[in-house]
Amino acid sequence: QVQLVESGGGLVQTGGSRRLSCVASGLAFSSAAMGWFRQAPGKEREFVARITPSSGTTYYADAVKGRFAISRDNAKNTVYLQMNSLKPEDTAVYYCVVDRTWYRRTTEASAYDYWGQGTQVTVSS
Repeated sequence: QVQLVESGGGLVQTGGSRRLSCVASGLAFSSAAMGWFRQAPGKEREFVARITPSSGTTYYADAVKGRFAISRDNAKNTVYLQMNSLKPEDTAVYYCVVDRTWYRRTTEASAYDYWGQGTQVTVSS
């Protein structure tokens, strides 16, 4: 059974930083692409970032490029999202995701095989 457990969410001021973590179990972590999506109230889920199994390639949504950084530690089955220069529009529930088809580049939510339960990030203005 695949489990993804996110942590690190909370309340942060505009311009602040936050690091999210996601610990995965029940899958071949080092063979899967990992990513993050987010969903703000009243909006659809949107792609945030993605990283290949070897950490060789990362992809970002334009809205977070230059401010967020995705990384992973395959020895710990953990993926991270470092969020800097946070803005109120970054307020959302953040989800950790798995794509077992690691070699493709996709931002479609339906393409991802597993989802975590989400962690709330709230950026106050």
